[in-house]
Amino acid sequence: MSDNKNTRLLRLVDELSEAAKQVGLEVRREKILREVGYRARGGACRFRERNLIILDREMGPAEQIEILADALRGRDLEALYLSPAARRLVEPAAEPGQVS
Repeated sequence: MSDNKNTRLLRLVDELSEAAKQVGLEVRREKILREVGYRARGGACRFRERNLIILDREMGPAEQIEILADALRGRDLEALYLSPAARRLVEPAAEPGQVS
């Protein structure tokens, strides 16, 4: 992966992480242990009255972006400034036959 693309992806990870914090989600980067035949991915969860997004710190930026975008999708983000690239990632996909 080129340095320029990797830099852009890392900026998106930071931007989406900050957006998550602004809507009340705690973003944690943890080493997720794996067992044979089991693929842990991370994602959003609720633990002891806290809303969390768990990211595997060994995961690449593209996978982290996917998890962050999934956790933010459907939340009210209108009051937040997001770059056009980040906004496209978190906006719900249009339903088939729906005109945008």
